Amino acid sequence: MAPPHRDARRDAERTAPELWRWPAVAGVTAVVVGVALSHVRPAPDSTFTRVLWPGDVAAATAAVQTVATATMATLTTAFSITVVALQLASQQFSPRLLRDFLRDRTIKGVLAVLVGTVALSLTVLRTLHEDEPVPTPAVALVLVAAAASVAAVVAFVHHITGMLRIESMMARVHDEAQRAIAMFLPERGDGPAQVPERIGPDRPGTVVEATRGGFVQRVDVGPLVERARAADVIVRVEARPGDLVVSGTPLLTLWTGDGRDAARVPDDAVAGLLDAVALGRERTVEQDAAFGFRQLEDIAVKALSPSINDPVTATHAVGHMTELLVSLTSRRLGGTMHTDEDGVDRAVVMDRDLRYYLDLACGQVRRYGRSEPTALIALLRLCRDVAVHADPDAHAPELRRQVDLVVREMDDGLLEEDRAAVLDLADRVHLVLDGRVADAYADRSGETRSL
Repeated sequence: MAPPHRDARRDAERTAPELWRWPAVAGVTAVVVGVALSHVRPAPDSTFTRVLWPGDVAAATAAVQTVATATMATLTTAFSITVVALQLASQQFSPRLLRDFLRDRTIKGVLAVLVGTVALSLTVLRTLHEDEPVPTPAVALVLVAAAASVAAVVAFVHHITGMLRIESMMARVHDEAQRAIAMFLPERGDGPAQVPERIGPDRPGTVVEATRGGFVQRVDVGPLVERARAADVIVRVEARPGDLVVSGTPLLTLWTGDGRDAARVPDDAVAGLLDAVALGRERTVEQDAAFGFRQLEDIAVKALSPSINDPVTATHAVGHMTELLVSLTSRRLGGTMHTDEDGVDRAVVMDRDLRYYLDLACGQVRRYGRSEPTALIALLRLCRDVAVHADPDAHAPELRRQVDLVVREMDDGLLEEDRAAVLDLADRVHLVLDGRVADAYADRSGETRSL
């Protein structure tokens, strides 16, 4: 069976990184509301008018002008702070973290409130005339919007301060990658363990080429299965979420429903199958857990650079990757067969194996941190903690390989005491893989002395 999937297309639209959309909608809405309320002009001596706005037109004009001017200045400051935050995140942490700022709901909401307040104030201001009654509902709404803007600015300062904390960034990336794992990767033992041999490499199928290039952002499994069933074919997606596809290269392979030979599919059916694989200009994390690893490793590598020199942050990033790798050990990696409602095999969506994720998590950190024992110890601690949960038969060889790579990468210029600490952690990984878990976690003072 296919694992449960959320609506990937809806999730991608909800988290789209357009920063302008909410403020634009708020501005247009404010103009429409301001024009509509400007026609509501109660009598100056009515109770309604005295409650909403007891002053005259001159006082209302001064108040609305003040709100418009102050909010415009605040809006400019908010945009400036956002730009500074984007620049800081790009240079100090990772350029791939910018998307989190651009799609953040709080930032969008604050900018929408400020833009809406400015648009409403200017709209109401142009309707204030000395020879006409004051549009008291409109003026009152401007004052309410001004109060909302003050609250939004306070919330914005609090939120952006929290976002710029590196721990908050790593936690956010970790949570997104964890959701991608839960959504896209089935539990180990859930459904068929392997892709059927009848659509293996010795069974050539009909190759469908990509009509355009881009990163595979998501595979809409439901529509893919439905369209494969309608065409009575089995389809295999050759690229994984996060892969860069070049136009004209193979993207799908099709077989007949029984998988015996190549399939002949009408052009409209092929177009429908291609449409189920969404390509874009940048990677997204919705179905691409590896992109979460990439962002965390970027943070670790930046922290290990001579310009920043913060190995503790690097170890924290490795700690987040450890948690994600532990989650992966309980998932079935590689290709996943998805069936239709009758239980017939219809679509294979490929994914990465544990070796890929281990190389992604450890590769650059061990190379850039080869002279920093704290970073090397963190990587070996990662291997040990993953080994506790790993399948001894399937995962042990890859974990031993990673331990060997870390030890071989270690700088020869390290002090003997530091080398001994690194080698001790390497031995502890082998103890876990040999079934001696308690011994591997005994007397942990050596691995934590530098944290």
